[in-house]
Formats: sequence, C-alpha cells, structure tokens
Amino acid sequence: IRSIREKDPNGNITVISRERHSAYGRPLISYLLGGLITEKRMAYIPEEFYEQNSINLLLNSEVVAVDAKKRTVKLAAGDNLKYDRLLIATGGDPFVPPIEGLSGKEKVFTFTTWDDAAKLKAIAHDIDHAVVLGGGLIGLKAAEGLHLLGKRVTIIELADRILSAAFDRPAGKIVAKKMKANGIDVITEDTVVKIEGDGASISGVVLKSGDFIPCDTVIVAIGVRPAAGFLKGSGIEVNRGVVVDDRMETSAKDVYAAGDVAEARDFFSDQKNPMPIWPDAYIQGDIAGASMAGAQKEYTGGLAMNSIEFFKVSTISMGITNPAVPAEYEVLTYQDIETYQYRKIVIKNNRLVGAVLVGNVERAGIFSGLIREGVDVTQFREQLLAPDFGFIHLPKDLRNSLFAPVGKAA
Repeated sequence: IRSIREKDPNGNITVISRERHSAYGRPLISYLLGGLITEKRMAYIPEEFYEQNSINLLLNSEVVAVDAKKRTVKLAAGDNLKYDRLLIATGGDPFVPPIEGLSGKEKVFTFTTWDDAAKLKAIAHDIDHAVVLGGGLIGLKAAEGLHLLGKRVTIIELADRILSAAFDRPAGKIVAKKMKANGIDVITEDTVVKIEGDGASISGVVLKSGDFIPCDTVIVAIGVRPAAGFLKGSGIEVNRGVVVDDRMETSAKDVYAAGDVAEARDFFSDQKNPMPIWPDAYIQGDIAGASMAGAQKEYTGGLAMNSIEFFKVSTISMGITNPAVPAEYEVLTYQDIETYQYRKIVIKNNRLVGAVLVGNVERAGIFSGLIREGVDVTQFREQLLAPDFGFIHLPKDLRNSLFAPVGKAA
C-alpha cells in the first residue's frame, strides 16, 4: 500500500482479509499468549493508516476463488469484486498431518495467528500439560508462550535437533539447553503417531518410538504451506507457491503475489522457492506495489534469514548455513555453551555466504550487507568470529561504499 501510494495517491485500493484484525506483528503472538504484552501492542500500523491512505478494508472476508480472465475475486459470502490489478498476499496455512485419533479432539491447536493465541489463552485454565509437535520457530514460540503461563510443555521434533530447518546442530543444541533450563522437555528424533483420549478429550500421545506422553493439549506446529488453494482453476501458475517474476507478477497479467504465498527467485541459486520470512515479505510487497502502480523495481532474490528470541537468548541465521557440499565452503565457528554464545561464518571464494549468530546479534545487519553485496572478506576474515565484530573492523573504503549515508564519509 505504501509503495502504491508513493506513485498513485488517488487510485482505489481494497484490502480483503479473512482475519478479524488489521495488520499486526505475528511474531508477537507468543508474548500475547504468555501475557507479556496486551492486545493494544499487537498492531503493526496505526489505526488511522487505512483511512489516511483511503483504503477500503474488508476484514473477516475470505476470498474463495479468482478468475484471472474476468478479473474478479469471489468472496465466501458470494460477492464478486472486479479488479484492475490484484495482489495475492495470503501468507501460509499451517500444515496438519493425518494423525490417528486427532479427529474430533477439542484441544488440538495450530499457532500462526492472533486468533490461535487467543483461543489458547481462553482455555489456559484447563491446560495442565501441552505437547507441541514440531521443534521449529513456530513450535518453540508456542512452547515459550505456554511456559509463560506456567504450563508444563513437551516439544516433540522428528529431526535430530530443534530448529533444524533454520539453524545448524550447535545452535539447535544451545537453544534446546535454554529450553530445558526453563523446564521445557525436548524430545528429538521422534514424532506423534496417535492421540489418545475418550471422546473429545485428550489423555496423551503415542510416539513412533512407542513411548506414551500424558497430556491434555496438543499444538501442531510442523510448518506452513503457501495459502494458495483458492487459486485452483484461476489460470494462475502455482507450484509450491504462486510463481512470480522479479517484478512480483504472476503468470496472469496484472496479478501479483508477495510474501509467504509467493515462489520467487533465490539470491544464491536463482531457483524459485517459497521464502516464508518477514524481511523478504516486506521487500516483495514493496516491489509488488511499485509494479502495480507502474513504477520499475526488481527483486534481487530472497536471502534465507530467521531471527527470533527464546527466553532472552537472541538468534539469527542468514544465507547458506548448512552447505550441501561442505568441501566447497570454509566454515569458521566459535561457541561458549555455558553462556549461550555461538557464531558460525560460512565463506565461499572469499565471500561471506552465510552466518549463524546466537547470543550476540546486535550487528547482524553488517553480515547481511556483506552477503548481499558479495564483498571479498579476506582483509577482515579473522575478525568475523569476534563477539565485538562490527563497523570498525571493516576497511574505510568499504565502510564508505556500503554503509555511509549518501554524501557523507564513514
């Protein structure tokens, strides 16, 4: 919307959302669940944003079909709305696998939206022990939120470590250590195969290993899939996500996609992949808005990046952190498990291509800048692992070219 309004201050813009809330900070839902923040803190933008930008906002209105030839979207209520330009920014839907005994159970939840957190909070007084299925970012934040309410929590993760998709083994172990230190049980290399209980109630879960975990609540947090099911029959190309070019335009003229639902070019491989991360969604939305308004902006490719905090231990991963062919890369590491500190630097052809930071992440922006600009790090490679690595360690000419404000020297 901001990008469109920079070029087109007067055109009609309608926003349709199946949620009951306007834009909010999704990473905050665990803090809302845990009582660290109130609902007033959830808003991502001021209440007056939509009015100031002349937006027709339709909340609690789900789009169930798109006709790219007729240029219409169909709402669940039956209405058909016409468009000149269409942006698909529907995000991701949680994936719930088939599990024996799951059907009909009341206290089975997913954890990706404000309403998910609100539902959990509303029945918190009836929760004693919750099992969280999935040790990724969503699962760990759900576990943290429930722990803040004083609930017993057990995380079950199929991989050999938590955070396996975004972080490497040492980083996962450090976060698991912090979880366990706060009383959260973590079980790896196992999964839930059956939910037991009478009627709608849950008495526990059976694991693939045969172990039984008594519990009364199950949170399914395996991951999300691009929310593109409503596009079936639309004529818009959908692979794993909605396929877009570097202007964020889909296979259908004047139809664009951005964020978790989009399948866009990867920064390193040039292959198209869904990239369900917030910084990328922001960049893609800006480019899509510019393209819809007739401006020229192009996507330079998605850079995998995850940043999250667990029990006051900050973590960030970016770029290539688990090389498929390790021999082609140089990997530098530093760790102090007792103080929850870890740093991993991945270099290829003297260029920084990936980094994992745990505990000290204040200067992460410098690392992402070095990756995106393809900077030769030979001159300062020995300082990259230092806990105090920062702006001062870069050669002056590099500081001036990459990080100085326009017209000023660093």
